Amino acid sequence: MSFHKIIIIGNLGRDPELRYTPQGTPVCNFPVATNERWRDSAGEWQDRTTWFRVTAWGKLAEIANQYLSKGRQVYVEGRLSVQEYTDRNGVLRTSLEVRASDIHFIGQRSTEIPEDVSQPAASQTTGAPQPAETVEEPPTEIEESEENTDDVPF
Repeated sequence: MSFHKIIIIGNLGRDPELRYTPQGTPVCNFPVATNERWRDSAGEWQDRTTWFRVTAWGKLAEIANQYLSKGRQVYVEGRLSVQEYTDRNGVLRTSLEVRASDIHFIGQRSTEIPEDVSQPAASQTTGAPQPAETVEEPPTEIEESEENTDDVPF
């Protein structure tokens, strides 16, 4: 038996995008940034931002699309996959994708989110869709504006 799970807490880099498979299954994608800060050996503060591409399926996708927005803090639990691709400049890049199984809306709470959706968290209770239902697409390149953390509002 084997098992892996990833938990990330970060901020959305842009609004979620909701699409549907040809079979009608909802799928929602959104980028989440996590930030790390430490002092180096010279005593200078160092910052590192890691971007994750999050994919949610089914009812969880619809809920994420309805209640999440750019800059919102979110807790995501799921499985991690790492994909490599070559960008338009010929540079080999890595994309970290999290297939969400659980999402918690955290940070500043919106009054528009009903109690039964925001607490407890929205969960994917039916499991991941079968491969025939998945939307397969090549990893998308993170836009340059997302790579520049000076433009990120958090």
